[in-house]
Amino acid sequence: MNTTQRTDQQRSADRRRRELLEAADRVVLRDGPQASMNAIAAEAGITKPILYRHFGDKGGLYAALAKRHTDALLDSLRAALDAPADRRERVEATLDTYLSAIEARPQVYRFLMHPAEESQSEQGFDVGKHSAPLLRRMGEELAQVIGERLELGPGGRQLARVWGHGIVGMMHAAGDWWLGERPCSRAELVRSLADLLWGRLAAADDKVGGPGF
Repeated sequence: MNTTQRTDQQRSADRRRRELLEAADRVVLRDGPQASMNAIAAEAGITKPILYRHFGDKGGLYAALAKRHTDALLDSLRAALDAPADRRERVEATLDTYLSAIEARPQVYRFLMHPAEESQSEQGFDVGKHSAPLLRRMGEELAQVIGERLELGPGGRQLARVWGHGIVGMMHAAGDWWLGERPCSRAELVRSLADLLWGRLAAADDKVGGPGF
């Protein structure tokens, strides 16, 4: 097999994988945590063994969906952090970006973060096995941004990681509670969370020559 044939086959496989993930997304939007491999295969017009062939198992499909949505969310969060505004406005915009994402697609959020009850016909997705790495990835990404943009003095790298993971944990816990109970508007929650963060974060200087935080 020559290089051109291998490249064409890889492109075809990548395209088919994207099509299957889009079918899985449609099922997740409809069924949330109750989404099953049977339903996803039916939506894609294939048999379940073919779905397994592309993703290995339920965990492989979950990981692929999680990466797809996390990548999109991180792109949105980076855009909010890079917006031409003062620091407080960027902090609020970043919080709002996360909350608006889970509000717009609550079934996707619940699928990624909340396990469904196992049925007799099919074991549920092992959500806990995969959701923690997603949150850690977000925490590390935010820590990198903080470390690159703020002058935190000695021990700054460790402090940036503490802040990054702490902010992500706060967003996740508060957002999960808010999405379930809706005790206040999204704007009120954003302001309250920003107030909680607004201490040393407000006092820290931007790194000289950096893009600012």
